[in-house]
Amino acid sequence: MDNGGGQARTRLARRAVVEAARTLFVDRGYGATTIEAVSDRSDVPPATVYRLFSSKFGILKALLDVSIAGDDQALPLLDRPEVAALLAEPDPEKLLAGFARINVAINERSGPIYQILVSAARSEPEAADLLVQYTQQRQQGQGQIARALARAGALRADLRERDAADIIHVFMSPEVYRLFVTDRGWSRARYEQWLKNALVQQLLPRTTS
Repeated sequence: MDNGGGQARTRLARRAVVEAARTLFVDRGYGATTIEAVSDRSDVPPATVYRLFSSKFGILKALLDVSIAGDDQALPLLDRPEVAALLAEPDPEKLLAGFARINVAINERSGPIYQILVSAARSEPEAADLLVQYTQQRQQGQGQIARALARAGALRADLRERDAADIIHVFMSPEVYRLFVTDRGWSRARYEQWLKNALVQQLLPRTTS
């Protein structure tokens, strides 16, 4: 009878733990953060934290998932209506502008967590495996963009679909975002406009005015 209430409490506890971990991982670093510290900050008992996430690494994975998606819904990014709508967009410039917007939002949310994962991957096999999985997921999603353009006949005549996917993968990478926004101080709006223009120039046929 109380199943709905129990699920709601579990979801609230998960959110509290994930948000506490976000703050602690960024402030202290992944290695220096303990389950006990996450428990104290989230006000969720350690036993419950372990039950929900199994380990500190489980918390990091959940945090990365939430940061990429923007919420804790169990729905992959590629299956979300806004992404499906963009992949079906007949105007290639609008398609690229939409994915530039989504990419910037993802990098804005997940940038610090991605750097934590990269750092952890240097010494922890589980983190290294997760980094590989995350990169493969990005490649899969960005390959869908290239495929949509290729199927619509929108790519430059001298550009193969695979090469288009490589270009998208590099330009939309967390590393490029970090170089422009974090290191060089570009605003989100400026970077988003640059990304959209760069993708259009690299992927689509040049138009003459």
